[in-house]
Amino acid sequence: MNNMRVGGGGGGMGNSRSLNNTVKDQKQSRATKRRVLLRMGKYLFKHPATVILAFLLMLGSNLLALAGPKLSGIAIDALAAGPGNVNFDTVYLYSALLVAFYVLSALMSYILAVMMVRLGQKIIYTMRREVFEHLTTLPVGYFDTNATGDIISHISYDIDTLNASLSHDLLQICASIVTVVGALAMMVTISPILLLVFAITVPASLLFTRYKTKRVRPLFKNRSMKLGALNGYAEEMLSGQKTVRAYSREAVIVDRFDRRNDEAVEAYYKADYYGAIIGPSVNFINNASIAMITVFGGILFMLSNTVPTLSPIFVISLGGVSSFVQYSRKFAGPINELANIMSELQSAMAAAERVFRLMDEAPETADAPKATMLEGVEGDVIFDHVRFGYVPEKTILHDLSVHAHPGQTVAIVGPTGAGKTTIINLLMRFYDVNDGCIYVDGTELRSATRTSLRRSFTMVLQETWLFHGTIFENITYGKENATMDEVIAAAKAARIHDYIESLPQGYDTVLSDDGVNISKGQKQLITIARAMLSDSSMLILDEATSNVDSRTEQQIQEAMHTLMRGRTCFVIAHRLSTIQNADVILVIKDGRVIESGNHDALMRAGGFYAGLYNSQFA
Repeated sequence: MNNMRVGGGGGGMGNSRSLNNTVKDQKQSRATKRRVLLRMGKYLFKHPATVILAFLLMLGSNLLALAGPKLSGIAIDALAAGPGNVNFDTVYLYSALLVAFYVLSALMSYILAVMMVRLGQKIIYTMRREVFEHLTTLPVGYFDTNATGDIISHISYDIDTLNASLSHDLLQICASIVTVVGALAMMVTISPILLLVFAITVPASLLFTRYKTKRVRPLFKNRSMKLGALNGYAEEMLSGQKTVRAYSREAVIVDRFDRRNDEAVEAYYKADYYGAIIGPSVNFINNASIAMITVFGGILFMLSNTVPTLSPIFVISLGGVSSFVQYSRKFAGPINELANIMSELQSAMAAAERVFRLMDEAPETADAPKATMLEGVEGDVIFDHVRFGYVPEKTILHDLSVHAHPGQTVAIVGPTGAGKTTIINLLMRFYDVNDGCIYVDGTELRSATRTSLRRSFTMVLQETWLFHGTIFENITYGKENATMDEVIAAAKAARIHDYIESLPQGYDTVLSDDGVNISKGQKQLITIARAMLSDSSMLILDEATSNVDSRTEQQIQEAMHTLMRGRTCFVIAHRLSTIQNADVILVIKDGRVIESGNHDALMRAGGFYAGLYNSQFA
């Protein structure tokens, strides 16, 4: 029995914890929604004059439209006076006023719609700029762990979704509030008793809408996530088409795309289907309320004409019935429209949440309060007992100590995953060390500004990057005030000048995105020319010659030897033939320096380096 009681108690506590978690999740969801709305509101009120004018136009347009049913009711009562008693002056006057009010209301609505579209565009421009600007401040680690396609979907799809909501849905909500309040006030003046119909239908509409909205919102968040995943996969596969075709994997990637596409379509279907249910359901409830008002209003009108002693609260004219029915449609219509756009609002909220989550990503750690500017850098670099891992549970570099003297060429070799590129990431302060210190000319990297540190280096990576622009613009990317003579000298040193001159527009030749209209080797030579143009005191070459042929590679090495004289150069290379002239060769294995020395010394030692070298030239 005791065991049974303990078990029952455990189940009770489990249910209690589950209930508490549910309540906690609901509170967090409401808090998140409030924060998102407040942040969207801040963007709106960056344009206060436009917002105030838009509010006044919306208020005037809806008040003029609200006067319409009352005017038509007066005209109908004038017509219903009976043969010989019709006051045509009253009919003409109120009919003319009715037309004038509706025309003026429509004109104000048009101006308001144009204003809201422009306001939405301004807000989206600002938001998109802020998102892109924030992306430039994020640490490299963020881009290492997030798909490019998913990031792009934040800037394009999510912000476009927000734009649609700001320019249409927000306006619709504000107009609906004014219309509902105004229509309710007018109905009270006509027949308070008929309002009892709404005591049943309005709560039913609100409860149903709230119930469905809670269940639809997660579906729209999931829809945005699936679209981001699909975009990420498509971007990844399209950027690797040559590899895909080389291995005849077209069918495989199409199959994987189909699976992700199916997931995205399913997410879209569920969100749109369950979101679309809300509108027709609420519309049914509202139509039922209008039907009941028409029936009860007709009964009250007949009683008003047949029962002399009827209480004034039940008395209503034919024009009053007509006006009340029109106001009831205006009262119920916005509720129905709000239900119809609820799915769009949920989509916009989900998109805004994703955008703001990106904007809340922590940027690179700020420079120390008294960080120094590195000036006149000579290139004396020291790694002092450095330990680092990208994640806490996996250390990449273990107690690494290295000293690169000014003007030395330091080559870093070792098997894949040894930590070669990690050393470069730490040098550039894309990541900070976990333990130990790195010094440049005696200044610890974390005590220097990132800008001055990175300007002290020039990088040439294995993954070439060229942008849409002329060859001249691509070469001068790191030194925009460079002259044509300097560019030509750098291009000649990189052995790319003759090729550029053979092009119809020479240095004014426009490269397409990432230079896809030239060969891989030519792209690499242009990036090397870009590096040669820089006047920094330190150079990083990460497999910089891996995409050129052996003859060109030898020419580049000769040019590098001349141009990099007096500079500290860090070279990562798998082709050991390219580093034979390095002053120091560091052999990295499992995050530790297991051998160091020049080529001849390491070959005489007959260790790991000698084995690597002999295996390449066996």
